[in-house]
Amino acid sequence: MLRYTPAGIPIVSARLLHSSQQTEAGIERLVEFEIAALAAGEISGRFNRLELGSALCFTGFLARKSRNSKSLVFHIIDF
Repeated sequence: MLRYTPAGIPIVSARLLHSSQQTEAGIERLVEFEIAALAAGEISGRFNRLELGSALCFTGFLARKSRNSKSLVFHIIDF
């Protein structure tokens, strides 16, 4: 969903689904999770045009949803 901040910066919010095999203590483990994500600025336009369900590799960082929140949001920098 595309929206704009009060400063006029475009932002797209989404939920990302992750699934991978990881090795832990010599044992293969299936890792799956869902996380809130957002793309801000020029990348938001590219992100907003993606087809739902696309398999991609994202680059970004985790930050609190808000200053006092314990919830995390993945900020997408590139894909």
